[in-house]
Amino acid sequence: MSNSGRKKPTLVADKRYTKAPAKPKPKATKPKPRVTKRKAAPKKRGLIGWILFPFIWTLRLIWRLTWRITAVGAILLAAAVAYTYAQLPPVEQLLDGRTRGSVTLLDRENVVFSWRGDNFGGAIRAESVAPALKNAVVATEDKRFYWHLGISPRGIASAMRINMREGRKPWKGNGGSTLTQQTAKLLCLGVAFDPTKWKNETEYEADCRRTTLARKGKEALYSMAMEAKYSKNDILSIYLNRAYLGGGARGFEAAAQLYFGRSAAQVSIPEAAMLAGLLKAPSVYSPTNDLQRAQDRAATVLKLMREQDYITSADEAAANVAPATLSKAAQARAGGYFVDWVMDTAPGFLSSETTEDVVIRSTFDTQLQKAAEDALDYIFENKVSKSSKAQAAIVVMSADGAVRAMVGGRQSKVSGAFNRAVQAKRQTGSAFKPFVYAAAMDLGFQYDSVVEDKKICINTPGSGNWCPENYTRNFKGDMTLTDALAQSINTVAVSVSEAVGREKVRDVAERFGIDNELADGPALALGASESTLLEMTGAYAGILNGGRAVSPYGIRELRLKGDSDPLLGQDGGYGERVITESAANQLTYMMFRAVNDGTGKRAKLDDREVAGKTGTTSAAKDAWFIGFTAQYVVGVWMGYDDNTPLKGVTGGGLPADIWRETMTRVTSGLSAEPLPMIRPAKPPRVSRPEPVQQPQVAQRPRGHGNGQQNLENVTEQIIRDVGSLLGKLLGGN
Repeated sequence: MSNSGRKKPTLVADKRYTKAPAKPKPKATKPKPRVTKRKAAPKKRGLIGWILFPFIWTLRLIWRLTWRITAVGAILLAAAVAYTYAQLPPVEQLLDGRTRGSVTLLDRENVVFSWRGDNFGGAIRAESVAPALKNAVVATEDKRFYWHLGISPRGIASAMRINMREGRKPWKGNGGSTLTQQTAKLLCLGVAFDPTKWKNETEYEADCRRTTLARKGKEALYSMAMEAKYSKNDILSIYLNRAYLGGGARGFEAAAQLYFGRSAAQVSIPEAAMLAGLLKAPSVYSPTNDLQRAQDRAATVLKLMREQDYITSADEAAANVAPATLSKAAQARAGGYFVDWVMDTAPGFLSSETTEDVVIRSTFDTQLQKAAEDALDYIFENKVSKSSKAQAAIVVMSADGAVRAMVGGRQSKVSGAFNRAVQAKRQTGSAFKPFVYAAAMDLGFQYDSVVEDKKICINTPGSGNWCPENYTRNFKGDMTLTDALAQSINTVAVSVSEAVGREKVRDVAERFGIDNELADGPALALGASESTLLEMTGAYAGILNGGRAVSPYGIRELRLKGDSDPLLGQDGGYGERVITESAANQLTYMMFRAVNDGTGKRAKLDDREVAGKTGTTSAAKDAWFIGFTAQYVVGVWMGYDDNTPLKGVTGGGLPADIWRETMTRVTSGLSAEPLPMIRPAKPPRVSRPEPVQQPQVAQRPRGHGNGQQNLENVTEQIIRDVGSLLGKLLGGN
């Protein structure tokens, strides 16, 4: 059948795959409107808000600026520290930073007794010194040393507070410096000594120690660079080697040797505390200046060490019971005047200005120095008023001019003080008379030649007649030269000087070593000229040794430290012969009589022969006694620095007492040797019942004993010449 008349259906292919029924679409929803946060409306500040607003705004601005500036500053600081860090040398180059060397002085036994210059003692390390010393320094100077980075803000703030409380500027006084900062200051912030900029090291160091805000800033910068470059032990090592501890000691090694006679590696707890105590003020707390004060300061250091647990309470108690004491050499502090003199006599480039370490072997005798110092102290304590300001000086010398001891004033333990034995030029008085008689002896006068003690007057151009007087204000008539010297008769000395000629007397005195401008007038014979005690003692040594001049000396050998060959050397001070040995032996006998029977009786020794001569100047401004035994010559001077006259003192008084006390100690234990002198069978004596007083120009000596005819012949021409000269003077020509 057909479907005619109907619409045919559309053909559709069969679906091969079935499809899951589609989910119904959700109903469309309106998108949520976008919520935008709206700025909260500013709160109403109110009255207080408006008042505080400017301050709050300012603080916020400051904070924003501060952290930015701080960041920039930190960067710049880091750059500066890095630059300084790069400039720092190896630590080994910083241990010995002296610009000058040292002089070590050995006595005649080759034992060290003094130092000058910057004594170093050798480089040390913090690891090698005694632990007690290392701990004492840290406890005293910087207890936070091991924890800070070079500076201590807390310490600086504390120091500024103390300074302002005491009325000083914040940076004046207490500095609050760390140990690292102190080390930086010792290094002068890396600025080396420049002789074209600074006159000397003292001026250089003073400049380094200046305290200003700018310099403190540089110091802090340098300290931080050191902390970055070196270890704590390195910094401490530099400090231990560089610190000045008094007495010329640079560093703790030199100080330990100076004060205790041992190495810094061997010091005990009490010694370490005393050394650390010096850092505050080396001159004030120096144990050689005041041992008790140094021990008290050490007790303070011990307390700090105990509080910081470096030592126990038992250690502190033991150290306080047995505090540190000085070595024997340091206790003596011997020879300050002697050392100053030696330093002046040595070439400057090898002594006071040396850049090397020098060793000097000297003539100094520590025992004789102590003998002289003790003698002087004894006399001033027992025979001189406590309020007296009089001074004295002593020189002890061998016959060849070697100076064994020297005291330049009553305060013996000094350095750099005025040395009255060397620097004081004083009139010699009758101590000069031996040179008048030495000239006479050399021309043929004899010890027993007779000259009449009578009033004499000599016309001096511009002054008229000059008439010398004797101390006793009378005249004794005929007397031998021996008695005239023993009794210190002025008129006879002048007569003999005029007879032999002043030029001859001056020549003899100068050749014996009195290197000063001697008087031209007749008062030359009475010691109107000036001289030093050292020169006079050296001249008397020439009489003792038989008439040869000597040059006083104190240096036997000078060499550089570590070298075996000396740069300078001297075996003795003998010079040319001045008078004959016979004349010297006669003169020694005359001076022996001056002590035994004359003005020098208070200088007599019970166990040995002594020769010497007193001297007292006009108005007793100076009093002398110089004499000798067979082994030593000792010279003593006494007077006031301002030329105030001595009261009741002559050369035969206190100076003779000082001489006797000195020589008694000097010769203790030495065998008694005879003086090199003539020994007459019977001492010659000539006297007259009544002294005659009449003007006389010069007197002709009348000889006694052997050599009389020769004496007459020699002196006849001299007297004629002198008489002619004086005649011209008296005639006004």
